[in-house]
Amino acid sequence: MEHWSAAQYLKFEQQRTRPAIDLTARISLEHPQKIVEISCGTGAGSAVLQQRYPDAYILCVDSSAEMLREARKHCPDLTFRQCDAQKELSELGDGYDIVFSNVSLQWIPDHPAMIRSLLGMLQPHGVLAVQIPMNYGESIHKIILRLVESPRWKDNFLRPRPVYHLTGSTYYDLLSEEATDFHLWQTTYYHHMPSHEAIVEWYCGAGLRPYLEAFHPEKREGFVQAVLHEVKGAYPTQKDGTVIFRFPRLFFVAEK
Repeated sequence: MEHWSAAQYLKFEQQRTRPAIDLTARISLEHPQKIVEISCGTGAGSAVLQQRYPDAYILCVDSSAEMLREARKHCPDLTFRQCDAQKELSELGDGYDIVFSNVSLQWIPDHPAMIRSLLGMLQPHGVLAVQIPMNYGESIHKIILRLVESPRWKDNFLRPRPVYHLTGSTYYDLLSEEATDFHLWQTTYYHHMPSHEAIVEWYCGAGLRPYLEAFHPEKREGFVQAVLHEVKGAYPTQKDGTVIFRFPRLFFVAEK
């Protein structure tokens, strides 16, 4: 069973929230009445939505009970519901003015079908707003894949959970067929981290999580240390002692 750690995820809440702020700022609707957030996590994005749309009904869903408990602390006035977006999306109904999905689709297969389903939840002229990490060409991701496939570690990953994404041009073709209007863009964030250890801590809360769950607890630390060793060689230290952690993200807002 999957387990998300809200405490681990929250260690870099400020940096993780910035893309949600940027995505929300690109939504053109001024007075939506009904919003659903898919995979709300710890509620940081929920708070961004509530701040911009204080009069809207906002339903926030996530598959993790632990994440939902933390999200309720952020936004006690919003409505929360445990829901697996991959299996139970139809139970959320339709007629939404905004469907908001910030950093969640990478865990769900078949993006063409998923995006069509999300657009189907909107009322006419409603807006689908999505942000997806696109850091698969970055050093941290290459390090993890190299270690996972190495002789020392590969026997621990008989069924590692894949991360799903398409290319920017494929998302463009899909949206051009399914939406009346859309905007697609990519931003690379340069997070300044206090140490190489902080980069690994960041990834332990998300990208490394499916791999760490494959280990017996006694073996996890060894794998984390192997990742850290590689990270120290791949990310130089700046003059002020910080480490730049590049993180590209793909965004789109699409009108039904």
